[in-house]
Amino acid sequence: MPGLLQAIRTRPTITPEFRHAFDHQVMLTERLRIKVLLITLTALVGFVTVARLVAPDALDRIWNGRFQLWQSYVIFLPFVAFELTALAVLSRYIARDGDLPFWRRYGSAFVEASIPTLALMVHINGMDRTAALGFVAPLAYFIVIILSTLRLDFSLSAFTGLVASTELFLIVMFYHPAGAAGDVPPDPAYHLMRSLVVLAGGILAGAVGLQLRRQFEASIAAATARDRVTNLFGQHVSPQVVERLLLEGAGAAGDVRHVAVMFVDFRDFTRAARARSPEDVVARLDGAFAVLVEILDRHNGIVNKFLGDGFLALFGAPIDDPDAARRAVAAGREMLAAMSDNNAGHHWPLRIGIGIHIGAVVAGNIGSPRRKEYTVIGDTVNFAARLESLNKDFNSQFLISAAVRDVLGNLSDDAVSLGEVPVKGYDRPMEVWRLA
Repeated sequence: MPGLLQAIRTRPTITPEFRHAFDHQVMLTERLRIKVLLITLTALVGFVTVARLVAPDALDRIWNGRFQLWQSYVIFLPFVAFELTALAVLSRYIARDGDLPFWRRYGSAFVEASIPTLALMVHINGMDRTAALGFVAPLAYFIVIILSTLRLDFSLSAFTGLVASTELFLIVMFYHPAGAAGDVPPDPAYHLMRSLVVLAGGILAGAVGLQLRRQFEASIAAATARDRVTNLFGQHVSPQVVERLLLEGAGAAGDVRHVAVMFVDFRDFTRAARARSPEDVVARLDGAFAVLVEILDRHNGIVNKFLGDGFLALFGAPIDDPDAARRAVAAGREMLAAMSDNNAGHHWPLRIGIGIHIGAVVAGNIGSPRRKEYTVIGDTVNFAARLESLNKDFNSQFLISAAVRDVLGNLSDDAVSLGEVPVKGYDRPMEVWRLA
């Protein structure tokens, strides 16, 4: 029982932005519950009607010759009218994106829990009390209680069980139809225990509904978190990075991080694209990007943004990585080899240029209140972009900064120093190294 009470009291953290959407989904399950209840009751009344037509002697034997089919319809038709009205009202609230008032929910639960009580009264009228309690009416309480699970509300299911158990006890103890004077007086303790079982059924149904609700909430929370990651980082984050972001978070806006920044650009792409259709251009870019982004994923890099015929990639943000520079260089080497394979036999070969620099950046979510984007800002980003553009001057494909060369150490034996090179936007020449 302590575990059950703890499950009832503990609620997962739910953010306001999807609370309304979740409540809307709960109302849809409420509509489903009403439909199932109507179908179930219709099936039961239909079965009794068929039995009356096909095997009337069997019903007369059970009911001591006092079965009246019209009594079933006296209970059934008003209830159907009530539930159809409730269904129409609920559908209007759903269409208006509103929520059902408190009194409607509990009023509906009270009426539905009372239907088996009315049926039990009819049974007691037609049988003795003992036979009526052993027949189907008391079992019908559990149909209503089980379906109350679809409300996904502990209080409503528990209330349904409370109404059912109270009415069952009161009817058995105090309802004495005409001609029933010879019945054995009911034992309060005996019938109280029966009623408590019905109440326990309502509490357990509520606990199950509450657990289902929390699982739905957790699923929505996870989906919302994934949507948030996608909105901030685009669709270019590997599943592994997404999982780490969900666990660790992307950090606060304005974090200072040590990041390896990679710029990739297709050489002379604009000129070559003029002679081709837009469909060919998009198809070629998509094919090349698919190869390059897959390599980034394997090396824990992310595409921060696509830049037409190139992109900006990050290593070490939004998740810290002490091996960011090494991973970036390894990814760059693999990209060059992959593009060579990709170009083999292709009517439109592509040549890429890569520039990598490492240093401090300001990383965070930047934009308007309606739309933000995770991005990095700082001199490290600017210098990486300048490095990539220097590939045109040196007819190279892969340039790195001295800072990256220092991190690589003996892993960059193939690096060739280009000396201190004038770089646009910088007052003094900067040391540049070529890897390819």
